[in-house]
Amino acid sequence: MKKKVFTVVSTLALCTSLAMPTYAAGNHPGTPEQQNYNSSGFTDYEQLGKKLEKIEQSSQGRVEVEVVGQSNNGRDIHQARVGNGDRVILIESEIHGNEKTGTEAILNLLQHLGSSNSPDVKALLEEVTLVTLPKMNPDASELDRRGNAMSWEEVLQDFPQLEGADGPTWNHYYSENGATLQGDDYSSQPGFDVNRDFNPDLDYTPEPEDVPGSSSEPGWYITPEAQTVRDVYKGLEDEFGKVDVFVDLHHQGLYYVEGTSDPVTLSLSGQFVPDPSSEAGAKYAEYEDNYDYDFSRQLNLAAYDALQSMGSSPFDNITLYSQGLDLPGTALGSFALNGSGTVLFEVTGQTQSMGQKKKGMLVNAVETGLQAIIEGVADGSVNELDPERYEDIPETSYRPGI
Repeated sequence: MKKKVFTVVSTLALCTSLAMPTYAAGNHPGTPEQQNYNSSGFTDYEQLGKKLEKIEQSSQGRVEVEVVGQSNNGRDIHQARVGNGDRVILIESEIHGNEKTGTEAILNLLQHLGSSNSPDVKALLEEVTLVTLPKMNPDASELDRRGNAMSWEEVLQDFPQLEGADGPTWNHYYSENGATLQGDDYSSQPGFDVNRDFNPDLDYTPEPEDVPGSSSEPGWYITPEAQTVRDVYKGLEDEFGKVDVFVDLHHQGLYYVEGTSDPVTLSLSGQFVPDPSSEAGAKYAEYEDNYDYDFSRQLNLAAYDALQSMGSSPFDNITLYSQGLDLPGTALGSFALNGSGTVLFEVTGQTQSMGQKKKGMLVNAVETGLQAIIEGVADGSVNELDPERYEDIPETSYRPGI
């Protein structure tokens, strides 16, 4: 039988300038540094609700929008869903509130998938169910920073069993002895890196012996934002049996293609914990039957091949994010162990001198990669990619020529 081929036409999103991220010495992938951006021109919290409402209305019910949770400060966390297929793709953006290009890419895709009457789009939506969380950390987004807005005292109110634990947890940002942590003002509004608050045990409840933890240990689901994503994931598991694909959209700093002085446009990755069948991953042995690294590599290849085929900046200089990570406290690590194919997008930090056109092209780069994944899952072509080709993608370097 002839394979279906789907083509989704992307919309070029035009956005205003961002400031170059600043990096502190000694940090490494998996514990990224604070990134300082000027977020003007990107969709803020109030605008997001209005845009999603408009997309839902114009789609005549094809796109379904609902509130699936609240942030710690009571802001709604929106979910937008389109499609009726058995293969589930979950995409989230702005788990770090100053990493915003993914939100624009998601809105573009929702607008197109919700309004297009092309046979290709209709056929695609019969094969996949696309679930998106366009701004899953709205407090951080409004503060234009990485961490959410939540104190350790608020955690203790929610989880009194942690009283007396060696807290706060390692991913808590606050001002200590007059020093500002993470390069931002957390003195009046401390917060957590929500993307270190996940746990592969989706039913885990915080225990004092697990605090403060570390980057190579699971998180706790102490933030309402991480709890919301976990609950969405579990709900999809109950409905469909599994979440086939999980994609997390981020920004990174100025990195280079390994061995060159070429700045990276976008990094991809499908590896966030060691293979549970390996010696290094033996502590995750209970998840061995779920873990599918080959599928994650195929998904990343689908995005990489699509970006490479575009042929010119910003679609060149696509690299692999640092490999060999052990980050079970990230959403990507936790959901990979639960059987989802995983993809990380890390868009380069943009400078104010890049201008509106450049930033719009970078949003389009994310959109291009996402639509390639969606199409590849819908028509099954992603399963035909040789996962070993993933290892041939150039890696990222911190300094030119290294």
